[in-house]
Amino acid sequence: MIKIKRFIQVLIITVLALGIFAGCNNASSNSSSTTSTNTSTNTSTSEAKGSIAEIKERGKIRIGVFSDKYPFGYVDENGENQGFDVYIARRFAKDLLGDESKVEFVLVDAASRVAFLESNKVDIIMANFTVTEERKQKVDFANPYMKVSLGIVSPESAPITSVEQLKGKKAIVAKGTTAETYLTKNYPDIEQLKFEQYTEIFEALKDGRGAAIVNDNTEVIAWAKQNPGFVVGVPSLGGQDTIAPAVKKGNKELLDWINNELAALGEEKFISKAYDETLAEIYGEEYKESIVIEGGNLE
Repeated sequence: MIKIKRFIQVLIITVLALGIFAGCNNASSNSSSTTSTNTSTNTSTSEAKGSIAEIKERGKIRIGVFSDKYPFGYVDENGENQGFDVYIARRFAKDLLGDESKVEFVLVDAASRVAFLESNKVDIIMANFTVTEERKQKVDFANPYMKVSLGIVSPESAPITSVEQLKGKKAIVAKGTTAETYLTKNYPDIEQLKFEQYTEIFEALKDGRGAAIVNDNTEVIAWAKQNPGFVVGVPSLGGQDTIAPAVKKGNKELLDWINNELAALGEEKFISKAYDETLAEIYGEEYKESIVIEGGNLE
C-alpha cells in the first residue's frame, strides 16, 4: 500500500514538472516569436526610411539645397528656391512623382549636409556637394553632374594671385567645405577665418576681415562678376573635383534610381539645358564644357 502511494506521488510530481517545463518552453517560444516579430518590424521600418515607396506614399521628395549659394542654390526675392541644383532637383521630382512641384526643398548649410541625411531630414542632398573620400565614409554619392575646383577671390586693390600669398594673412572659408579641408591639409600655416553661411564669407571680404575667399571657383567667379572691385586671381586651385547628389549610407534603392535618372537625362542633354537656364548668363557658353557632366559619366 505504501509502495502504491509513493508511486502515485512520484507520478503526480512528474506530471507537474512536465507541465511546468512545457509552459516555460511556450513562454520562451512566445517571447522569441515576439522579439523576432519586433526585430523584423523595426528592420522593415528602418529600411523604409527614404525608400522610394515611402517617398511616393508621402507624396513629396525632400531635397536639401542651399539658400545662399548663388547661382547654384538660393532663395530669390519672391521666396522661391532657384539655381542650377534646384533646377535639376525639380526634374527629379517630376520623373519620380509625376509633378515637379512635389519636391520639398530643405535648406541646409555646408556643415549640416551629412547630418541631415543621417537623421532622415532629407532624402537627397543636392547642395553643391563635392565628392571626397572622407564624405564617402558617411554618405553614398550618386554619379556626378558637375565639375568644379577651388578658386580665390580678393579685392582688386590687393589681389591674391597665388595661395602662398595668403601666408601671414587670413583666408576666409565656409565651414564644412572642401576649401577648409584643402587649406587645413596642404597649408596649415595659413590662418582661416571660418563662417557657417556663404553670405557671411562675402560680407567678411567686403569688410576687410580677411585677405581673400577660398571657395569653389564656380561661385567666386560668379560673385566677382556681380561685385565690381573684386577679382579672381586664382581661378583654379588643387585638382578637379566633381559635384554629385548624395543619399543616406546604404540607401541603394534611391541611389540606383538617381544614377538611372542621370543616365536618362544625359540622352536629352538635360544638364546642359539646366546650365543654359541658370548659369549661362553668368559664365557664358565657354564655361559649359568645364562645368557640365552629362549622363553621370566623366568620360
